[in-house]
Amino acid sequence: MPLLFPPAPASALRSVIAALGSPAAVREAPTPALRSVQGPLSAELPLPLHVLDRVVTGGGQPATRLAGWRFLVRSGDRAVAAADSVPSADGWAFSHFFEGPYLASTELALHQAESTGAHGQARLLSVPELYMLTLWLHADTEADPARGSLQPGDLLVPLAPAPPGIAAHRPHPAADLLPLMTLRLAPAPLLDPAA
Repeated sequence: MPLLFPPAPASALRSVIAALGSPAAVREAPTPALRSVQGPLSAELPLPLHVLDRVVTGGGQPATRLAGWRFLVRSGDRAVAAADSVPSADGWAFSHFFEGPYLASTELALHQAESTGAHGQARLLSVPELYMLTLWLHADTEADPARGSLQPGDLLVPLAPAPPGIAAHRPHPAADLLPLMTLRLAPAPLLDPAA
């Protein structure tokens, strides 16, 4: 089974399409590539954006929460920006446009996953403690994209730039990557003043 892209909530997609149709929102965006585009723009490849608020170091179940939906904004055949929508009182609301290294890295990770035959429900997982973003291929393709905890067999692909010691664009089972992430959070050893 190929990658599954769950459908975004209708209000999330509507909010991003409305922002794309707003000259003021596009003009004020801190995205030179988006502002310089001539022609139509489209919001594609919706990815639920989950956050791992705390990397679990003691073997507990890592809990995630849905923080938003991210769309790649395309002009023709290339992504020129990304757009995020966030929860609101009315469902979902446009948050912001952005560009930068994670945009190209997300496209590359998705392309690599599809070309290698990887399968799973495509999501993004942010790990704020490490300033890290990963492509998360959730093994349960039937899961509600707004829910679901990180499972040991889920595949995580760190996006570039990745934290030191963690290779970008190398797929890892979650059970293997989580211990590596905890090492990145370990406090530095105290120096012996007598040495």
